Amino acid sequence: MIMSRPLFSKHTSLLHQLLPLMLKNVPFDAKLAASTTRKHNPFTVESVSDVLKSIPRFFFQSPRSIGRQNGFRHRAPLKQRNLEKEAYNIRNNVIILGPARYRNPQLVSLGLNKATEFYYWVESSFGFVHNEITCREMGIVLARGNNTNGLWNFLKEMSRRGNGELVNASTVTCLMKVLGEEGLVNEALATFYRMKQFRCKPDVYAYNVLINALCRVGNFKKARFLLEQMELPGFRCAPDVFTYTIMISSYCKYSMQTGCRKAIRRRLWEANHLFRLMLFKGFVPDVVTYNCLIDGCCKTYRIERALELFNDMDKKGCVPNRATYNSFIRYYSAVNEIDKAVEMMRRMQDMNHGMPTSSSYTPIIHALCEAGRVLEARDFLVELVDGGSIPREYTYKLVCDALNAAGEAYLPDDELHKRIRDGIENRFRQVMKVKPVMNYTILLQHGDI
Repeated sequence: MIMSRPLFSKHTSLLHQLLPLMLKNVPFDAKLAASTTRKHNPFTVESVSDVLKSIPRFFFQSPRSIGRQNGFRHRAPLKQRNLEKEAYNIRNNVIILGPARYRNPQLVSLGLNKATEFYYWVESSFGFVHNEITCREMGIVLARGNNTNGLWNFLKEMSRRGNGELVNASTVTCLMKVLGEEGLVNEALATFYRMKQFRCKPDVYAYNVLINALCRVGNFKKARFLLEQMELPGFRCAPDVFTYTIMISSYCKYSMQTGCRKAIRRRLWEANHLFRLMLFKGFVPDVVTYNCLIDGCCKTYRIERALELFNDMDKKGCVPNRATYNSFIRYYSAVNEIDKAVEMMRRMQDMNHGMPTSSSYTPIIHALCEAGRVLEARDFLVELVDGGSIPREYTYKLVCDALNAAGEAYLPDDELHKRIRDGIENRFRQVMKVKPVMNYTILLQHGDI
């Protein structure tokens, strides 16, 4: 399982002492505090934050998270979650679907209880004074554990205690983002409307986070309402480029998920309309805005509009990157215009707009194999490996099978075969690697230690 960053910080020894105690449900009382203070007080803002950051990794993740790849790309929840219905299904042993499908409810409850107990224990037993950072980390633990009522009560208490210093706009915005990632968009919206209760004023970043969360579950009506609010004359939080980019990207992505042509046309029209609106208001779109709209046009076979946007980038001095060219490469490979796809990739190399990687070569190689041009596919595979990238196992097998079926020779030498095989195996090991600390946690959960 992918471990959190705090486990490899300078407070690793403290984490290895406290997390087993939490997993064994050892109470944080005066006796434990007395044994801890024999040497010195080890609790600082960094150490307390690291302990709180590590709790979601150990208590809230499901066993299916083992082997998950690093990075921020993951499938977003497509529907708003109903926590009451999920709790009812758990009590009646009904299958739960969605992000909480493989969670252990007992372990989640234990993690929430121990996090709350630890938070107040370091304060009462060691005189530790919580600040904005530790307050935010505790709120994130409650949000990751889907304890929304506990989260709001905690924020109320911290707001009264800190007189606005512990709970500020950035803390509430961070919690809204976490709730949106958990599929609790209605709860994120309720937290947004409670900002006034916490003596906070939302800024444009808070609006952007909420609009992004609403778009991820397809609630474009409410997201558009917030955008129109921001566009009102004299409104305190005027929209920026990121606001329009979020809406444009969401319209393009959501159109791909619908099977209705009319809905696809409508979403693409909305995306283009917002793009023209931001130009009319004087905003300068960046490369991300162009990439979102170009990718949406290419995936819906609107290549004329995509090329028009591509030429507009050149006129306005916005330099395209690899993602821009990959959208055209995927389109031309899908419609069997392979020569134009290769031309796009060569243009990217000649203009120094990016280095082609596996995502650039793979569509071309697949299209060449389907068209029976296996020797060219082999040459592109060799070029991909020489460039320092490793193809996917399916792509490598596809080229080998196509060469074998055509009676052609395999790859030029055994050394290249070995490089590809070793690269695929190393990538597999990196993805499926389980950290020793996680093995220790599993043993603790089963009582073997």
